Amino acid sequence: MPREIHLLPYFEAGRLEAGCDEAGRGPLAGPVFAAAVILPEDFRHPLLNDSKKMSEKDRDILRPVIEKEAVAWAVEAVSPEEIDSLNILWASVTGMQRAVRKLSVKPDFLLIDGNKFRPFDGYSFKRYRTVVHGDATYASIAAASVLAKTWRDEHMRALAREYPQYGWEHNMGYPTKEHIEAIREYGLTPYHRRSFHPKELEPTLF
Repeated sequence: MPREIHLLPYFEAGRLEAGCDEAGRGPLAGPVFAAAVILPEDFRHPLLNDSKKMSEKDRDILRPVIEKEAVAWAVEAVSPEEIDSLNILWASVTGMQRAVRKLSVKPDFLLIDGNKFRPFDGYSFKRYRTVVHGDATYASIAAASVLAKTWRDEHMRALAREYPQYGWEHNMGYPTKEHIEAIREYGLTPYHRRSFHPKELEPTLF
């Protein structure tokens, strides 16, 4: 019998809290995707967990459930060009900020996965909390991680049809052996990030 996951439903009861997370900080290609999700306080689902600990099948089952039952949700992408300009950390933060702005309901408080964020649009230090391993702690952050991951994977599969030689439908742009060998053979695409790369590709391409 699978172990039951116990995620916290909120940081403080009785207010609208949005969980925020991103997917795609580590890849060599493609955008980083960020999501913000406001869940009902009584939301429960046995599959919900940090998306990295879930199977692709379970993420795909849970995504429409979250999108249907959430009080509000939003997903935003930050392009490779913006990642190169901002760096991946602040590109991820920018994506989460954009997702919050896109919510149909304005949250009172934000729960942010990780340990870095910055104030924006009235969300001062008192109106958000960063949580290391937040996607394994709070249900709303876990839900955001599922949306960010599934939306990004869907996007990378679409890009793979445009550039099939890189195997993005399997590696999602991460620096796998397959992907690195394809870069060596075919070079970089417009979807590759230029600001960071594995040492295996030095010094010929960067």
